[in-house]
Amino acid sequence: MENEKILDVIGVGIGPFNLGLAALLEKTECRSLFFDKKTRFEWHPGMLLEGTTLQVPFMADVVTMVDPTSRFSFLNYLHTQKRLYQFYFFEKFHIPRTEYNHYCQWVSEQLPQLQFECEVKNIEQTKGGHFRVTVFSARENEQKTYDAKHVVIGVGTKPYVPERFHSALGDQVFHSSQYMDKRENVSKASSVTVIGSGQSAAEVFYDLLTKQPDQGYQLSWFTRSKGFYPMEYSKLGLEHFSPDYTRYFYKLPKEKKKKVLNNQALLYKGISFDTIAAIYDLLYERTAGNKRLDVQLQALTELVSIEEDNGGYKLSLYQHEQEAGKHIESDAVILATGYHPYVPNCLEGIKEKLEWDESGQLVIQEDYKVKLKEKGHNHLFVQNGELHTHGVGAPDLGLGAFRNVTIINQIAGKEVYQTYEHNVFQQFGL
Repeated sequence: MENEKILDVIGVGIGPFNLGLAALLEKTECRSLFFDKKTRFEWHPGMLLEGTTLQVPFMADVVTMVDPTSRFSFLNYLHTQKRLYQFYFFEKFHIPRTEYNHYCQWVSEQLPQLQFECEVKNIEQTKGGHFRVTVFSARENEQKTYDAKHVVIGVGTKPYVPERFHSALGDQVFHSSQYMDKRENVSKASSVTVIGSGQSAAEVFYDLLTKQPDQGYQLSWFTRSKGFYPMEYSKLGLEHFSPDYTRYFYKLPKEKKKKVLNNQALLYKGISFDTIAAIYDLLYERTAGNKRLDVQLQALTELVSIEEDNGGYKLSLYQHEQEAGKHIESDAVILATGYHPYVPNCLEGIKEKLEWDESGQLVIQEDYKVKLKEKGHNHLFVQNGELHTHGVGAPDLGLGAFRNVTIINQIAGKEVYQTYEHNVFQQFGL
């Protein structure tokens, strides 16, 4: 390919982070294309439940934390939607999840470099060091190749279900990410069980709880965690989701990082105070007059196995403190078992050129570049795949814009956007 046809950057995946990258690139001369096999932007469509909100303030849109004057800010979105006064009276920092999704769709519709229904099949490196990206367009039913100086992987995480439950997966046993698609079927069951301890599990349980009087199913919620605990949301606790903490965490020894992450689960895996309160208040109201509910909540209890049984399922459970097990029957099981980062298949073509750690994870440098075995001027960057190297802020929407400008300033070879050294009140190290 001729030099003038070489793009500056190609983005693989169009989630909130690569969407923000595309939006922020507008103030540069960089030529870019972004590809995603979805038909349009959709952010966790299976969990867009009415009444659910973002767990971060609206300023965690795709641009504001680094460029509040951008035309792609959430406030400008409200202005174009003629909703500024309604939002002003709404008086909440945490916006409805459905509105955040619509905001991101609004941004995506203004960026012609975003190519949906296009799946990246393979990435190779040319003799000149550029990346050659092979893309299949479902809309055009053809395969094309593009050359780029840099590639940014933004495929995010994927739903995780323990392997021992895979054989049971179907219309009545499924991951919480599919809840909206399968909710109507579940409502017809005579018994429903939710597994998990995080926000998704709580939102699914609450949704089922609100509908229980009309549907009449028995409802259970089990988690192997020590309790139905809230997410850490104190102001000083939130400072862990800052560039300052990311810098501190990155410099910790590798073996120390694993221990730290294991102790930080409630910084990003717990349940919001509001959701816990809503569940408790509804349980309290429905038990007025000592009325008994067909509801069971139990922590410290792990789901061991799921077996088909007379059209339903037999669940084997184990209570860790009592060291005892029991069996229950359930017609439907919703597994809110979280999300795991993954390495997309399209990297197979350059797999041998990338550095991997002893756990089989990519070695990611502080500036979000994947470490290559041969140094050069062309780089592979990662978005939301660096939890093991950069800490709890990796999946946080509020840090997405900071990570993007770190990447953009490197691609552009100059400081396009300014970042700050000190963003918090506390110190994380000596």
